[in-house]
Amino acid sequence: MDSVNVRQLKSNPSEALRTATRGPVLVLKGDHPEALILHLGIEGMEGAPDVKLALATALFKSGSLSLGRAARVAEVAVTELISHLSRLGVPVVESETAEVEAELDTLETWLASS
Repeated sequence: MDSVNVRQLKSNPSEALRTATRGPVLVLKGDHPEALILHLGIEGMEGAPDVKLALATALFKSGSLSLGRAARVAEVAVTELISHLSRLGVPVVESETAEVEAELDTLETWLASS
């Protein structure tokens, strides 16, 4: 396993990412492990789509990725990701009650005028 310190990572992140294509890269802050960089295309990851789906789910749930971006990370269709998130009880759309009620009122008005 290769390692890189935070200063090296800041000055040349591309090199750390290239190194990660060969195997995990440990990021050190001083002498202490701070993070681990894994390339998602490393050998063995292709046979483990659940890892990418789990990563995409966690990143979507934390708000780090949009739904579309998470689907691309997981390499699945957006509809498949929505189904997966629903099975896990992860809300796909976050809305306040007042906002939902306003949307429903707008929809009812629109349907009545059609």
